[in-house]
Amino acid sequence: MDAQGRGRADDIDPADQWVLNPTTGEYELRLTPSAPQSPVPGPRRSAPRSGGGGGSAGGATRSRSAAPGRTAPAEAPGRDVPPPRRRRGAPEEPLPGRRNRRPVKKKSKAKKAVVWTGGVMAFVLIGTAGAAYLYLKHLEGNVTTEDVGNVADDGFSKDEAFNILIIGTDRRTGAGNEGYGDKGSVGHADTNILLHVSKDRTNATAMSIPRDLIVDVPDCAGKDGAVIPGTQNKRFNTSLGQDGRNPGCTMKTVEELTGIDVNHFAMADFNAVKTLTSAVGGVEVCLAKNVNDPDSHLNLSAGKHTIEGEEALAFVRTRHSFGNQGDLDRIKVQQQFMSSLMRKMTSGDTLTSPTKLIKLANAATKALTVDTGIGKASTLKDVALELKKVPMKNITFTTVPVKDNPAEVVKATVVPLEPNASQVFNMIKSDTSFTAVKAKEKKEKAAVAARLKGTKSDASEVRVRILNGGAPGGSAQEELTYLQTEAGVSKSENAGNAEKALKKTTLEYAPDQADQARRLAAIMGLSGSAMKPGESVTNSQGLPTMTLTLGEDFKGAGVKLNSSSAAVPNVDKTTANEVKCAS
Repeated sequence: MDAQGRGRADDIDPADQWVLNPTTGEYELRLTPSAPQSPVPGPRRSAPRSGGGGGSAGGATRSRSAAPGRTAPAEAPGRDVPPPRRRRGAPEEPLPGRRNRRPVKKKSKAKKAVVWTGGVMAFVLIGTAGAAYLYLKHLEGNVTTEDVGNVADDGFSKDEAFNILIIGTDRRTGAGNEGYGDKGSVGHADTNILLHVSKDRTNATAMSIPRDLIVDVPDCAGKDGAVIPGTQNKRFNTSLGQDGRNPGCTMKTVEELTGIDVNHFAMADFNAVKTLTSAVGGVEVCLAKNVNDPDSHLNLSAGKHTIEGEEALAFVRTRHSFGNQGDLDRIKVQQQFMSSLMRKMTSGDTLTSPTKLIKLANAATKALTVDTGIGKASTLKDVALELKKVPMKNITFTTVPVKDNPAEVVKATVVPLEPNASQVFNMIKSDTSFTAVKAKEKKEKAAVAARLKGTKSDASEVRVRILNGGAPGGSAQEELTYLQTEAGVSKSENAGNAEKALKKTTLEYAPDQADQARRLAAIMGLSGSAMKPGESVTNSQGLPTMTLTLGEDFKGAGVKLNSSSAAVPNVDKTTANEVKCAS
């Protein structure tokens, strides 16, 4: 009988089998009843083992010494007899060597789950191959690490925003996966998700990167340390595996594409989807129509289904049954699946089940390869705990905005759609949320209304020239495009780079332009400190105009500078709490 089975047989709650070790400060699983302990901070006593068991299934028990000055409990002939266990509802007795304490209030199941896990938390993002991790201290050995040099950070900061690249490869490793994917694949970057977790932990963004996106792959170091020459105008998935490229090459490709600093990576194969879904007892999915795909072997009727194992893998691999039968539509289905899996993992049904938690711990830690910077148990736990702070409703799934590759007659690849792609990249880079926080949104609207009170100038009357004074390259043109096409500021122009870089975006205007300045400030979310009364300049038409200088705080075209949230034009997005049917 396993640890959980014994707990049920003796009417002992599994939460009570995790005991705090006062010497190490960690919770430890006691598969046999707790022995009397020495007073804190006395030295730990090692208990000699009887037989070869140590309390595992099979029944061998440990022989324990009584605490100093106390009489050991009586023993039955031929075997060790543990001290009597407290049953549920029975009065709590003080442990030997400890002072009496006031009665402890009964914990709810949710609180007991926290006690039982002793710091066990889950972090899951699954795609075609998926990625996930959930850890117990003693399962650290399950995680495989790969050194990618200085491409990844040495450690993890709990006080900063962080970005982790989740990579799912199409390599056919693992039992039962011989018939999947490209038979000769060296392990390309088939599914790719850049996970950004905000500094204040109020939100997170999971941005999918299409495998068929045309990019420039930079020079990078391979597995043997030798430099692998970069390539231009190639599919994103070649950034891994091709010519011996490792995950560090994929990280560098993402950084070149987006301008976002990628801190770490986590990589998994097909087995992650199968083992994780089975560990939680299946994941609920919804189909808007019947699906019978001979390629992925998915055969499900319209409606809701709970799937796991091979069937779950077939669901996320299916491409020819959804949307336009392309990879972009498959990405949407994968995002719906990931949301459902995350909801299942954080549900009370999973958190209060010791059996599911142990299965999940084994499945998740065995599924991953991570960089050495987060390969330690303590670091992995920190990452998971920080991610868990983000509310499910504020975890946004989106995809790099793309369009068909204009260089192709037969459309097979895609390229970034501008300015939308740069806008998304800049939002992530500037730690801007895609989800609306209602309280802040209400405050922002009130501030705009107050600022526009008495303003007579229409957006079409605003004259402004835009300079780049520290924002990412191309920002002046992107903001100009937004102001002209989305905000109605038609009398605007790009004036190039400023003479010097600025930390903050500023708007300089003459006294007679104050009304126009208030209108533009409302459009852009400029604070009072960003407004600089001064002199006007002459624009290309010889008319007096204001000067807008984009500083390092610029968050992207169309994103309000005083906002923690933004509505992104023409960008598909969904949140982890939404339930949708694949169509």
